[in-house]
Amino acid sequence: MEAANRKLIRPIYGSKERPDPRKHSAPQGPPMAKKSSPPESTNAENFYYAKQIQFKTPMVIVLRDGEQVSGVIEWYDKACLKVVADGGTPMMLYKPAIKYMYKSES
Repeated sequence: MEAANRKLIRPIYGSKERPDPRKHSAPQGPPMAKKSSPPESTNAENFYYAKQIQFKTPMVIVLRDGEQVSGVIEWYDKACLKVVADGGTPMMLYKPAIKYMYKSES
């Protein structure tokens, strides 16, 4: 059996022309490339910690509960800091527990 060439017949319901949705769409241009997401880390934090460790800068670290820890940052990773307090006591501080930090005046 041969395939017949069939035409699609659509009934006309009204005399008004229906607007072609393709005519009212946004102007067609070259397809835009997807924006790449920003990098997870800019390494600014790593550079800051490395500099403070290298120069053994005395720091004051204020925790979210208001407690202040004074000491020198000895080590860091993605989740925590190792701080040697002024009395010589080493502490591990989780980064989410830190409100802010600054260089000590002394």
